[in-house]
This record gives sequence, C-alpha cells and structure tokens, in this order.
Amino acid sequence: MADTENGNAGSPGGGPCFKPTVRRWGTALIDAAGRARSQRRGGVGHGGVPFEVLTTPSRLAVLTLLATLAAPTPAPAQLGARDSVVYRVSPISRFEVKTGKAGLFGFAGHEHVIRARGFSGCVMYSPNAPSLSRVEITVPADSLEVLTPPDTAEIRKVTEAMRTDILRVEQYPTISFTSKTVTAVDSGFRLVAELTLAGQTREVPVDVRVAIGSDTLRAWASFAVKQTDFGIKPFRGGPAGTVRVADRVTFAIEAVAVRVP
Repeated sequence: MADTENGNAGSPGGGPCFKPTVRRWGTALIDAAGRARSQRRGGVGHGGVPFEVLTTPSRLAVLTLLATLAAPTPAPAQLGARDSVVYRVSPISRFEVKTGKAGLFGFAGHEHVIRARGFSGCVMYSPNAPSLSRVEITVPADSLEVLTPPDTAEIRKVTEAMRTDILRVEQYPTISFTSKTVTAVDSGFRLVAELTLAGQTREVPVDVRVAIGSDTLRAWASFAVKQTDFGIKPFRGGPAGTVRVADRVTFAIEAVAVRVP
C-alpha cells in the first residue's frame, strides 16, 4: 500500500493498518515560540555605525504567525486526510464465499458456503473527503473452511481440493481486498477494489452499505467474480466430471470495525 500523509503502522492481527497523524497549527506555533530563545542580531548601519537588535521569543512567535498566515491554504483533500478516522476490523466480522453447482447432473452436487476463520483489515474513513477513504482486508487462504453441506466426508474432500488444487495455499498464502477508489452514493459507498486471489489481481466493483457510530463502523457488501478470471479451474468431480462447481462465486462481507484511539 502506498504511503499516505497519515502514515502506516502494523496491526496486532498481522495486517496493515493506518494511523492518522493530526497536525494542529496552533500547537506547532506555540511549541515553536516556546523553544525559541532570545537572539542578538546586528550589523553595520549608515556611516559605519554598528547596531544590535535583541529578538525575543514573543517577537519570533509573531513573525512565525505572520509567515503562517501568508502561507497557502491547504487543499480540501489535505484537510480531509488530516481529519480521517481509522477503524480496525474486529474478529467478529464475517467473510464468506458462496459457490453454486453446475453441469448436466448438477442436482446431484451441492452449493457450498465457505467462511474465513481468520482475517485482518482496516478502514480509513474521511468524512470531509470520502474519496480519500481506504479499505483493506487480508485473509489467510488456509483459514477458509467449508461449512455446508453437513456431510463430513464431502466437506473434507471439497476443503482439501479447495486448498491444494484451487487456491494453492502454499504458493499463494493470502487473499487480499484493497480499495482503489471510493465514491459516496445515496445507499452508502461505491468502491472499485483490487481482489487478489490465487496470485492473480483483478478489479471488482462493490457497493457497500455502512452504519457509522461514535466508535464503531459496520459495513455490508457482496460481489460476484468468475474463478476463471483468476486462472482458477472450477472444481469438477463425479462420474466423468458431470458434477462441478459453477464458475461464478459470490463473496459476502459483513464487517464490524472498532475505532483506533
């Protein structure tokens, strides 16, 4: 992730996180004045007469204030970044993948719900400049587990195939979701995000509903992708491969994030 004015810091969960830095001009001005000490400055005037001027901390503060007022006003984007709020994704959030079934004998197969047992992420929200907001979620690929159908033997078979043949978790250990653009809309936000799956990255459009409280942020989103767009060959089994998982899969995210102090 590119560095921003807000800076980056590692989160306890191992994923990246944003740590905003708020710069207050008044505080900076007072600090500058407090650190300054009286200085003697001099020179030679007309007629070769030497002179000396005592510059006091208060005078330095006034000069600094005048210089600050004369400086260009920060752009709205800069102000929005400084006013941003950072939230860390909570473990109670849900990240699921839902597959369909396809094929001539698709009725003999099953739809599967796959859930991530571990993931991390952060949201940087800029209320005064929503387009500067950012979202990032990282999922360990080997944390994905098949939940349905309630058939232990099939769950083991599908889970093993998913990890070794489809996701190749040893070669590609993480799945990541990172926003590129954020646009405020009536229903919430519209994102264009980069989804990295099995080592391949593709852009996906995502509509997100959001509820923002004083210290928490909740978000709901779902989007569909084709496995073949990521170089993944959909799972196929049964007699002569007549039972297979559909190419199109749906990601469903229900995120709960807590404000970082």
